[in-house]
Parts: sequence; C-alpha cells; structure tokens
Amino acid sequence: MLPPCPHLPDADLSLSAVSIRAAGEDRGETFYRLALTCAQALWQKEMPAQAILMINRAFSADLAGRETILIEWHPPYRALRWILEHRVEDHFIGNPRRHFQHLATRMCGPRAEVRTWRAWACWHIACLVDPNDPASLDAVYRKVDAKKKTVSKNLVGKTYENHLGSGLIATVESGKENNFKFEVKSK
Repeated sequence: MLPPCPHLPDADLSLSAVSIRAAGEDRGETFYRLALTCAQALWQKEMPAQAILMINRAFSADLAGRETILIEWHPPYRALRWILEHRVEDHFIGNPRRHFQHLATRMCGPRAEVRTWRAWACWHIACLVDPNDPASLDAVYRKVDAKKKTVSKNLVGKTYENHLGSGLIATVESGKENNFKFEVKSK
C-alpha cells in the first residue's frame, strides 16, 4: 500500500473505480468528493492510472465555485501533479501526456468546453512532470492554441478555477501551497 496523496481526502481502501456509481445521477458535491476519495483509494492500492481517471471524473463535476467542498478539496490539479511525481516506476500509469491530449481533443457531453480546457491544463502538468514522455505537439495542439496562457484565460471567469487567476498553470507548476488560495465566490 502506498502512502496517501496529501491533496486528496482519506479513503476507505475498499473503494474502487465502480464505487463512483454510488453518486447516481448527482454530479455535484457528493460526486466530486466521491471521485476524489476513489482516486485516493486507487492511488494507495498502487493503481495510479485508475487514480488519474478518477481525478478526471472529479473535473467533470458540475460545480459553480460557491460550494464549500472546494475550500476543503481544491480542484485536483495538485493531486494530479503529486501522483505523477510520486508514482512507483513499475506501477502502470499509461501515457498521461497522450491521455490528456486525446481527452482534450475528443471531449463531448455536458460542459465540454470547460472540461476540454481542464484537460489541456492537466496536459501541461503531465508535460512539466515528465517532459520526455512521448506525446506530440502536433497540428491539433497548434490549431487549438493550448498554450498555458490560453488555457488559463479560458478557465478564469468561467469556472471554479477563477480564484487562480491568469496564473493557473504557473500556480500549479510552482508547487508552493502558499500560492494556492481558494475562496468560495458569493452567490
């Protein structure tokens, strides 16, 4: 068993990827917390690839930014970075860069636009952690203009990432907790 990720809630290790079904149709706070908790359980059970998929699920939660859950459990960019940095070499993780690139370029469903920009933000984090992991900056990336500044601009003001301002990626890249303050927006 691996030590817990400090950016995810404590988890009952009996949780698995299918545990997310307990949220039912809810895609709000309950879903968000459950996705983060499942990510922690999967991480600790030495399944980093599945933990990353649960972090993806957390990013799909329908949260406006006023929810108190976001004060306790910030958007999981730092959790993603921590998992990528602390994974054990022989634990399957797939190719996070390619995963997020594919996710960003094939997004559909509710809130597809904001979820696309979140996937690009995660792609930048994966590139930061492992710049040699194979994933191309192909025509799709250039066509979309998924540069850090563009990603931040497309998340700020539209999502719960608003508190991070134009420095979304830089804040995550810094790794400094004191740069990461979260305040719930008033209704």
